[in-house]
Amino acid sequence: MDLFAPLLRFLPVLLMGLLTLGTYWMVQLTNPDSDNIQPKRHIPDYIMDQIVVTTLGPDGSTRYRVVGDKLTHYEDDAASEIDLPIARRFNADKPATTVRSDKGFLNGDLTILELVGNATLTRPAQPATSKQAGSARMFMSSSRFTILMNDDIVKTNQPVTLEQGLSVMTARDGAIFDNVHQKLIMNGQVRGRIESEKKRSTP
Repeated sequence: MDLFAPLLRFLPVLLMGLLTLGTYWMVQLTNPDSDNIQPKRHIPDYIMDQIVVTTLGPDGSTRYRVVGDKLTHYEDDAASEIDLPIARRFNADKPATTVRSDKGFLNGDLTILELVGNATLTRPAQPATSKQAGSARMFMSSSRFTILMNDDIVKTNQPVTLEQGLSVMTARDGAIFDNVHQKLIMNGQVRGRIESEKKRSTP
């Protein structure tokens, strides 16, 4: 009996140690931040048909409206894939600019829309005002466009074709269309013809 007496004195300490280890193990199993939790995968978590996505400006007015045949939403980054997307930019004092393509990829923040396959941009003719000269209908086409929704810019680094009135221009390295200031920059080797609208009335 005297031989086990020193061991019995440490028995409560041993039991407390085992209890502590058991508690730690249970916490690790149930902790949401545990390494045992599987990361989210890039798989669809919901699919919707005939969708409409609207982004608003600071004053609450409609900024962009994106419609499409089908939207596939992904769980890991909240990004969406859209079939046959059509994006329209609404301005209070200008006709709506329309961009469309075969496929669209919208990021989770609803700030960047990638348009891929037969991408086109159409801006209707605009009459002259006291602040700005009038302009003919503008049509731009490329294999892809990127819309920066917060900056109101449509751009591409792919070959692009621009048609405006009777003028036709091509650019090898893409273009940047600033919808706020109604400016277009064509990059790289630019070719084409620029013709006056007055030729239409020439007999």
